[in-house]
Amino acid sequence: MALPPGARIAVAAALGVVTVLVAAHLAMVFLHIAPSNTLSKRYGELVSEHINPEFEQNWKLFAPNPLQQNVAVHARAEVLRPDGTTERTGWVDLSGMDVENIRGNPFPSHTDQNELRRAWDFFTGSHDEENRPTGLRGELSEEYLKRIVMLRFGSELNGGEVRKIQVRSATTPVGTPPWSDENVGTETTYRVLPWWAVDSTDVPEGK
Repeated sequence: MALPPGARIAVAAALGVVTVLVAAHLAMVFLHIAPSNTLSKRYGELVSEHINPEFEQNWKLFAPNPLQQNVAVHARAEVLRPDGTTERTGWVDLSGMDVENIRGNPFPSHTDQNELRRAWDFFTGSHDEENRPTGLRGELSEEYLKRIVMLRFGSELNGGEVRKIQVRSATTPVGTPPWSDENVGTETTYRVLPWWAVDSTDVPEGK
């Protein structure tokens, strides 16, 4: 059945908008990965804001330096109970939650596979070893990581209101295969971030 003229116009307009958005995104990705040129220099900040952190491209999977560590992101919270007392929760393995959602799922979501991992890469790439921001993106990376944690925790946890959160990474080197003579330690090391205060702006709507 043919669509009425008004519906055809609406469909055509929607397709036009989608086409423009897809073309703009592909152009941003191209400028991000292409060698430095006049356009990438002129619009570098705009391209970076669009690409990072969700669409960033990198070559960490490949030689000469493939990843040789398992990095998990943990978080805990300080909650305020109705009686006025505060309590700190135990560490929650957020990366482990993502792994459980991925394992056995033939079509795992992009969020489970990449959101938390990319957020941590974004943070470490914009902070020094003392967790101090090294550029303008440092504060943005903190806010992004904080909102992801609050998306998992929600505004209330363990019977109290979440007032502060703390994040850490747990890095465990991948053991060597039995046939290798290389001796690599597999002890887990931690990078613990400071406590961050949270408020209503850090809690996604409906959480």
